[in-house]
Amino acid sequence: MLRKNLLITGLPGVGKTTVIRKVLALLTREVKFDGFFTEEVREKGERIGFQIVTADGQKAWLAKRGFPSPHKVGKYGVNVEAIGSVAIPALKRALKQADIVVIDEIAKMELSHPAFAEVVWECLESSKPVLGVIQRTQLPFINKVKAREDVQIFEVTHQNRNELPEKIAKELAQLLCKP
Repeated sequence: MLRKNLLITGLPGVGKTTVIRKVLALLTREVKFDGFFTEEVREKGERIGFQIVTADGQKAWLAKRGFPSPHKVGKYGVNVEAIGSVAIPALKRALKQADIVVIDEIAKMELSHPAFAEVVWECLESSKPVLGVIQRTQLPFINKVKAREDVQIFEVTHQNRNELPEKIAKELAQLLCKP
């Protein structure tokens, strides 16, 4: 059975977002995707935070060192407003207009927004394939997502990260060709 929700996990910095971008590049131009990516931001070689970057190019700080927020993940203050104004609308737009919903990532930072989990669940329940990243952490919502029968998890490692995009792209292509 092909599972329609393909989620990538792995250690920080192993290349999860890079794998997703390579998968999307391997698919034909006729395949439309929408959603968001989480990108690390570095200054002078040091990570200072993360930005949400939508498929159509919108950017907003997801979390940043020193950002004043009651929601903290490690040394980063989480910008809950940006999740609500940039990430969630990108997912809702993907549900309406895209062939593939991209969620990079389902993690503690993004889950700081009370509506994020609900919208992710809506994406997973939809008829559209989801290509996403899911944190390795054990959190109730993350565990619930991983336990779904229609979720397939791919662990990215330094050894497999070059072959994984082609494997995942083939699975997505099969899903999209189903009548």
